[in-house]
Amino acid sequence: MNADLLAMIHERIRVIDLETAGGGPQDVCEIGWQDVARDVDGRWLINEERGSLFVDPGRAISADTMAVHHIRDIDVVGAPFWKQIAPSVLRPEGGVVALAAHRAGFEMRYCSASLTGGARWICTWKCALRLWPHLPRFSNQMLRYQRMPEGLIHELGLPAHRAMPDAYVTAHHLRDMLNEVSLDQLLLWSSEPGLLPRVPSGPARGKSWDQAPEAALRNLALDREIDIRFSAETELRRRGELLGPEPLTPVQPSLL
Repeated sequence: MNADLLAMIHERIRVIDLETAGGGPQDVCEIGWQDVARDVDGRWLINEERGSLFVDPGRAISADTMAVHHIRDIDVVGAPFWKQIAPSVLRPEGGVVALAAHRAGFEMRYCSASLTGGARWICTWKCALRLWPHLPRFSNQMLRYQRMPEGLIHELGLPAHRAMPDAYVTAHHLRDMLNEVSLDQLLLWSSEPGLLPRVPSGPARGKSWDQAPEAALRNLALDREIDIRFSAETELRRRGELLGPEPLTPVQPSLL
């Protein structure tokens, strides 16, 4: 990044997206990024700092994942390995105030604190649940077409399920979130489990949590999925039916 551009940036967040060869902790085969920066007037904007790089996952890319992102073994021949390339993207010149991703827990599995420098994370999926609970679905692409973010260049957001286009789309959601609530608020929401806007299963499925019977809530508060448990417990606590302080839930840990 040139000095003039750095001088114009007050704060920035780097949105990243990873494509992988499988499920192993080193299996990244592509990383993409798009920066969101705050200008001197305090507004958050999409800037021109974006890109993507292939990564050698050190193994064959599975057919299941090729069918999603269409990255082939031949595409990553000669590319650097993950630990060689990750720091230059995750810790760019000039620094970042946070990293962000949609369902950031996935990216955090691969982006260890040693690679990010201990950066804070924003999960745009968790924040979308809080800010836009009226929407029916919360995937990155569904948010794109439900919301139609201003300024999103359709072609730059394609093809879906490739690293840079997905990061570019996510960045537009993040920009709008940052212009609606504070950075600290997004970081706080991202550190907690997802607060689902509607009951996902059982006799109250599809209803808002305040419409669910107490028995259904207590059952869902025992669910194996942490987001469901957290959502049910939050409603029980709101009703005064769950005593004690809210548990402190750590940010999803890295596998590395």
